[in-house]
Amino acid sequence: MTRTTTAAAGISPRPEVQRRILTVLVAGQILSGAGLAAGVTVGALLAQDMLGSTSLAGLPSALFTAGSALAAVAVGRVSQARGRRPGLAAGYLTGAVGSAGVLAAAVLGRPVLLFVALFVYGAGTATNLQARYAGADLAAPAHRGRAVSTVLVATTVGGVAGPNLAAPTGHLAEALGIPHLAGPFILAGLAYALAALVLAVWLRPDPLLLARTLAEEEEEEEEEAAAAAGAAAADPADLPEGRGGVALGGLVMVLSQLVMVAIMTMTPVHMHGHGHGTAASGLVIAVHIGAMYLPSPLTGRLVDRHGRLKVAAASGLTLLASGTVAALAPGDSVPLLALALALLGLGWNFGLVAGTAIITDTVPLATRARTQGLVDVAVAVAGATGGMASGIVVAATGYPVLALAGGVLSLALLPVVAAAARRRP
Repeated sequence: MTRTTTAAAGISPRPEVQRRILTVLVAGQILSGAGLAAGVTVGALLAQDMLGSTSLAGLPSALFTAGSALAAVAVGRVSQARGRRPGLAAGYLTGAVGSAGVLAAAVLGRPVLLFVALFVYGAGTATNLQARYAGADLAAPAHRGRAVSTVLVATTVGGVAGPNLAAPTGHLAEALGIPHLAGPFILAGLAYALAALVLAVWLRPDPLLLARTLAEEEEEEEEEAAAAAGAAAADPADLPEGRGGVALGGLVMVLSQLVMVAIMTMTPVHMHGHGHGTAASGLVIAVHIGAMYLPSPLTGRLVDRHGRLKVAAASGLTLLASGTVAALAPGDSVPLLALALALLGLGWNFGLVAGTAIITDTVPLATRARTQGLVDVAVAVAGATGGMASGIVVAATGYPVLALAGGVLSLALLPVVAAAARRRP
């Protein structure tokens, strides 16, 4: 029987294609990093300015993270059916539409339109995170942590540049007749639209579709070898810890996201209340976003070399340190707040890379994109919960209580990771 192989079909060997895929994903992440930074930097301040209430300042974060939950489902389903390229491109384009809606709401002074637009804008955040899975589709199991980290670290460039452009884009917005605080969403709209274009044009071959093709060929070869030896081929459903791995990886990412979003969302508001302007808060958020993504190569190596569970435990401890520093830092101390937010980003990075590797290890290719999308829904819902609750907690008790509570909550990761370690042979 003659079978058409990947090479015969004109598809490049896996390492060469993986390098190309990662290059395109890195370009898209650089652009999308600038897009997602806008909501983090000025979203809460814009809502506070339009509503005149601190208690609802966490609503924008809740809305665009809730929007990212819906987008995660959509991107996951499109990717499952048609591949990563159309799924990611559509997600970024939706984020660009949401950015335009935020600008329109700011010009018209319509809070309801602002909230709807922020919900749509959240698609960019979901897509930015979903791209990490595309980086791991063709990676060997021993290098998945590094593949995920390569995609994540690229977000650093745009993510750090975006908040530092808050003041210049604000001036540009004023020159165009747009409120100052809405300026970063001009950058967000352009960045997301360009990211969509880059992926739609150059993400070829599609990493998920190619991974399936390669897996099918390997499975056929294994079945033929097993038949020749008179043995039964292994059933993927018999692999251990499938569901347990999904639950564990999801929980690590959910708790990391909940704590990170809650503290991050209210930090600019906390600083604004102590007399700091958008330049100072933009600097702190830039440090935070840099810490979220810049350590990714190191985190990926730690995950691959020392194991997923140890890095997941390190996430909980780092988040606790962040909450403690944020709670004790004086409101007028930019350096200490920057340190707290740097630790917050690092703890989140540990949790995301470790959790993503756990999920990718345990989910078969046949259902990988859909399952990953559903896991990211839970992550987004956790972020929305953290964003919404953060404003209420700060209004009722103050920022230090919020920060310390988030740090203590992150310790829940430790017993879960310890239990998983005991179950493993």
